This record gives sequence, structure tokens and C-alpha cells, in this order.
Amino acid sequence: MSKQLLQKQADTIRFLAADMVQKANSGHPGAPMGLADIATVLSKHLNLNPANEKWLNRDRLVFSGGHATGLVYSLLHLWGFDVSVNDMKNFRQIHSKTPGHPEYGHTHGIEITTGPLGQGIANAVGFAAAAKYAQNTLGKDVINHNVFCLCGDGDLQEGISYEACATAGHMNLDNLVIIYDSNNITIEGDTSLAWSENVKKRFQAIDFEVFEIDGHNFDQIDKAITEAKASDKPVLIIAKTAIAKGSATMEGSHHSHGAPLGEDDIAASKIKAGFDPEEKFFVPADVKGAFDKLITGSTAENAWNESLSAQTKAKIDELQNPNFDSIVYPEFEENASVATRDSNHKILNAIAAAIPGFLGGSADLAPSNKTELKGMGEFPTGRNIHFGIKEHSMAAITNAMNLYGLFRVYSATFFVFSDYLKPAARIAALSNIPQHFVWTHDSIGVGEDGPTHQPIEHLSQFRALPNFYTFRPADASENIECWKTALPMSAPTAFVCSRQGLPVLKNDRAFGEVKNGGYLLKKRDNATVTIMASGSEVSLALQTACKLSDEGINANVVSVPCFDLLLEQDKEYINNIIDPNTKVFAVEAARGLEYYKFADVVVGMDTFGASGPAGELFKEFGFTVDALKAKITAELN
Repeated sequence: MSKQLLQKQADTIRFLAADMVQKANSGHPGAPMGLADIATVLSKHLNLNPANEKWLNRDRLVFSGGHATGLVYSLLHLWGFDVSVNDMKNFRQIHSKTPGHPEYGHTHGIEITTGPLGQGIANAVGFAAAAKYAQNTLGKDVINHNVFCLCGDGDLQEGISYEACATAGHMNLDNLVIIYDSNNITIEGDTSLAWSENVKKRFQAIDFEVFEIDGHNFDQIDKAITEAKASDKPVLIIAKTAIAKGSATMEGSHHSHGAPLGEDDIAASKIKAGFDPEEKFFVPADVKGAFDKLITGSTAENAWNESLSAQTKAKIDELQNPNFDSIVYPEFEENASVATRDSNHKILNAIAAAIPGFLGGSADLAPSNKTELKGMGEFPTGRNIHFGIKEHSMAAITNAMNLYGLFRVYSATFFVFSDYLKPAARIAALSNIPQHFVWTHDSIGVGEDGPTHQPIEHLSQFRALPNFYTFRPADASENIECWKTALPMSAPTAFVCSRQGLPVLKNDRAFGEVKNGGYLLKKRDNATVTIMASGSEVSLALQTACKLSDEGINANVVSVPCFDLLLEQDKEYINNIIDPNTKVFAVEAARGLEYYKFADVVVGMDTFGASGPAGELFKEFGFTVDALKAKITAELN
């Protein structure tokens, strides 16, 4: 490699990033400039095809420090992805292809939306895990790419990074290379203000191979990446760098982290590097040629395609195009008592039996979540993934596995612990990632474990999340319909399931469908009351409606398995299932405030629950037929 050309390539990245931030008067020039030398050398090692960003055997590159967007967009442009100079000039502007943090599906070539610091490291682990499973499924001659991740001090300070990397070490993901931009700078100043751990020892302790290099020495960078690709362990490359490397006045300063360098500094920096200070967004022809991957990428992909057997192509096609109509769902006996976590277990196994790319696991709760796929082995050769007690990294890892291009992957924990993974669930919603979240122990029905384990506000929280579909099935048969609705969706879905047994209702939905999010389950002539409910409270609503009819009060019952889908229905449908002439009550053993969208009265929780047997708790907090009937009649009177 010509050192002179490498330096020119790196400086081109630096000044593209600096120009972007300066023109937008917003952004982070320091990290892109500090990483430019590493990115230049790494580019030589990457197998990418800008003509087909979905090529299965491409290397994955994850930018965990999403604020380093100046670097991201510079590289995408230089490699030949659909990011133009004009797009870079519109950096951080509304409706541009170059938003403040990279977004999957929005900008060509972005592998995943990383968002909050640390997420990208877990995403990289997810891509590496998916690749390892794909390798075991399709063969090492078919899948042999690497996963690279660029991260910084902030990523490694976030707890999710330790969770995820501990998983990578345990799984021995030898296809994973994390490059740590160690510049010892965060927003507040030097990292020593709040951080003093030995990162090398941390990663050695979780069975990574660790290299330490000068992040501005081209030979050292190249040697480390070459050795990392050949390692039989996951690798961390600790690259000592200077933030804003190449800046005339701001190199090494924390002030360069999140603010423009200024016109004078950029001009002086360009002169120092031998660039014309008057040229903005300038890409020399030899630099573009050295970076461009359109020809090499297409050649590599074509050779890979030609190497595939007909059998392998058929297997890939089957994984990429699952036939959800082939699923043979279980049957449940009417009036039997079946917890929806138990019906969910049978449904998961039915899906896995028909869909070869369906896999998943739990945060050490598979026996309680009922998520084991029976007889399907342990990951990475089988389909049961053991994430350990690491909810946040589990969800972020699974986000990436779902974007790998072959698999549909679920994750599971207790509903109350969804708090630990909310950032990854939010990214899934933002990015249209079809992850299935299985959350059991859904209400005060958890019982004796008490208020620390009883989700109260959680349904409301996830129903408030845009593009996230929370299903809380009333019984086993409704659970099946929820899965039929969720599987084809290109958005994240959650299944909130009961610990306690629920009666299997008559499978008759003459007045609406689960796919609409809510439907009229029980209709009475001349009704004056409508009772809305989800999950375990649906059978309570039905029983209460029968008791009310004994007193001459006719009540309709609306089941709401997915509040989010119900919100998407038109007014005509809403009026068909929720009679505008009735007084509307909603009942839920949770906060339930969102029901005021439709209801006049919400019977919900306004405390955190208590410790005791589930039946006693439902009685204590007013979720019984007598209590609900009394509440409704009092309101009517």
C-alpha cells in the first residue's frame, strides 16, 4: 500500500467530515477525523458490493458510535453507495439521506440503526452470531465473511457492551473484530474523570484476543486487522488515536467532539495536509478510485453466486422466503384452563416445525417463559439460544440477527424486565425490525413475587411506542390468531402472556377479527354498556356482562388483543364494535390510561400491586365479577 495515497485517502475523509459538520453547523467532527486512518486501511479488507447492499456473504461493518456520521457518509460515498456529494452537503437537514445518526432503511449501505451508545457493539455480536449459525446451516464454504465494529470510549462504558461481548466470548465468535477508537475523550473531557478500568484485561477475561496499536500507523493497523481475521477468537483491537486528528488547532481536544471546527481551523488544516483550503467536499480522482468497490464487489459476489450448488440456493431461498401458510397450529379444547405462556409454547414449536429459519431464546428464563424449541438443539448448531441474564444485549443482538437476511428470531423475558431492553425495542420499532418479543408473567397475576415483578405501566409504555405492536391474547385460540397476524408484519411485535391459566373461549369471532386489533366478542341487543379488555381480563369482562344481564343491563364485550392495531382502524369499524350509544368501560390489571381514547371509565391499577396469591390480589384490587359489576352499576346510576 502506498503510504502517500493512504494518507491522501484518510485526509479526504477528514475534510469531508469537517465540511459536513461545518455546513450543517451541527455534528461531531472529532471521531471521524480520529478514525480516518483506521477506516482507510479497513476499507482494503472489506468485501462489499454497493450494487447489491443485501449480498448475503458481504462483510458487515457496524458503526457503534453513531455520532461519527461524517465518517459513515464519507465512506459510503467513496465506496460507491447511493450517497452523493450533494447528500453530504445536506448533512443533518430534514428529508436528507444523511441524518444526524445513521438509520437503517433510510440511507443506502447502512447495516443497522445503532442509536444509543453501546447498541452497535451488541448489534455486531448479533450479526456475528447469525453468521455463525448460517455457517453451520449452509456450510463454511458458503458463509465465510467477517463482522467489523468501530466503537469508542462511550460504547465501552455502557453496560450493554459488556453483556454483549461476554456473550461473544462465550460463543467464541471468531468472525467478530471490534476496533476500539481509544482517544480517551468524552463530552465532559478526559475519560479519567469517570473511568479507569483496564479494557485490555476486561476483554482478555471474557476470552477475546486483544491487540494494541497506534491508530494512525498504517502498517500497524493493517497487521492487526490481518491477524484479527485469522484469529480463532473474537478480537478487540485497541487503537490509540487523537480525536480530531489533522485539525490545525483542535487535535486532541474534547471541544472537537460535538461542534464544528470553524472555517479558519478547517482552512488551516487543509493547507497543512496539502489540500486547497477553498475546495469544499473535494474528492480527488485517485482517492475515489482507491476506495471504490463497485467493480471488486460485483466480481466477488458473482464468483460467490457461481460457487453455490442448486441445493444451497434452494435452502437460502427457503430461509429468506418463509411460508407462514404451512404452519400447522395446535388445537385447544374449549373451556380448558391454559396459560397463554403455555399456549404460546406450543405455537412457537409449531412455527419452528414449519419455518426452518425460526429460532430464539430467553434471558435465562426459558422454563418460565416457555420458549424452548423441543428437540431442536442448542445454538449455534441448534435453534435454542441461551442469552444469559442480559436482557438489553439480548434484544440488541436479536435485532441484528433479524436483519442478517435469513432468520426470524425471537427473544424472551418476564414482562417487567422489558424495562432492561427498552432502548433496543425502540430501535426495532424505528427500523422496522420484525423481532418477536415474548414477555410472560403479564400482570398482578404474577402473585407472590410481589410488586417488583408485577408489570403495571408496561403495557401503556409499549402501546405508546410508534410502529411497535403489543399483543396480549385473551386465550389460547386468540393467541394463534395473534401470531397469524404478527408473522407477516415488517415491524416488531410483542406477545404479553399470562402465568396463570385462562379459560379457552369459544372460537367464534362473528363480529370482528383479531387482525384489526380489537373485535366485538359478545354482542347483545339493545346494549347500554360496552366493556373493553385484553388478556386475562377478557374472561372477567364476559362473566361480568352475564351478571349484568341478570339485572337487565345489556353489555357488549370487546376483546382488544392489540391496542396498536385497533388505533389504525377507521371510524366506521370502531363504531361497529364500540357502539357510540353505549357507556364504555375498559378493564385491565395494569395502568390502562390509553383506553381513555375509547372509554368513559377505566378500571385499572393505580398502585404497584402487592405480594400474595394471584387470586387474592385480583380480589384485593377489584378485578372480580362482583367488584367490576358494582363499579359499572355505580357509574350508570
